[in-house]
Amino acid sequence: MNRDIFEGKWKQMRGQAKEWWGELTDDDLDRAGGKAEQLIGLLQEKYGYTRERAEEEFDRRLKEAQDA
Repeated sequence: MNRDIFEGKWKQMRGQAKEWWGELTDDDLDRAGGKAEQLIGLLQEKYGYTRERAEEEFDRRLKEAQDA
């Protein structure tokens, strides 16, 4: 699954994102609004990830969701 598909399926995947990244609040997820770049920024902010690490984490989770 690529980032465009993720954005299109945001409403369906929002709960999964909350499971993956429990430190993200509902307000955080509302702010991200399914935008990959916003969510990556939130991962950096909440988890202290570097940009590269946040992108790797995001991409890994998308791949897991696609393979499931």
